[in-house]
Amino acid sequence: MAPTEAPFESTTPLILLSYDVSTTNRSAASRVAHLIFGRKDMPEALPRPYIRRPGVVWIGQSVFVLPQPLAAEPAEKLHGLGATVTMARVTIPPAEIEAFRRSSRDRSAV
Repeated sequence: MAPTEAPFESTTPLILLSYDVSTTNRSAASRVAHLIFGRKDMPEALPRPYIRRPGVVWIGQSVFVLPQPLAAEPAEKLHGLGATVTMARVTIPPAEIEAFRRSSRDRSAV
């Protein structure tokens, strides 16, 4: 499932969100993956996976940059699933965010 392309509003504060789930809790790890990435068999009527929401950019394993207004919801849900979540406000020029977006497209093609 490829991330939805959406430009960043340059005035929207950005949050770096990192999460970790214990490898011993496979059930939680699976639910976290479904929350973030979705499922191929998920009906369209269900909430959109976070990776496909406007402004969300996957940086790497368990790390995303997303608009501040969107950050609280996944953090809360991840905590509820037993994940450790760390967030920090970051400033990144839009062109540099686009470089990460291109990198994630390249990685998903493999």
